[in-house]
Amino acid sequence: MWFRLVADAAMVAHFAFLAYLTVGGFVAWRWPRTIWVHAAVALYGLFNVLVGWACPLTHVENWGRARAGDSTLVATGFIDHYLAGVIYPQEHETLVQALVAAVVLTSWVGFALRRRRARAN
Repeated sequence: MWFRLVADAAMVAHFAFLAYLTVGGFVAWRWPRTIWVHAAVALYGLFNVLVGWACPLTHVENWGRARAGDSTLVATGFIDHYLAGVIYPQEHETLVQALVAAVVLTSWVGFALRRRRARAN
């Protein structure tokens, strides 16, 4: 049971990471100091997409699943297991990545405009 909890916690952390990756720039509108955390998360996400490096959370989830007697994630990882083909069609993965990038860039532009306006006042 404990191994299943480890796997489930890794899955929840993965979803939380992806949510923060997508909307963390908007969080920084309220808490400006978090923009640096979001920048690091966004750069890690970009690096992961470009290089295809396996996320450490995937390893943790697979470790917990294997020890709990469950099947591990597909070889291509978390996104292909939980999102691609489930939340959006597999063939639209590049479009989804572009939309996430557009949301991140929009949040950063909005952040910069809000900071400029706050400094002007």
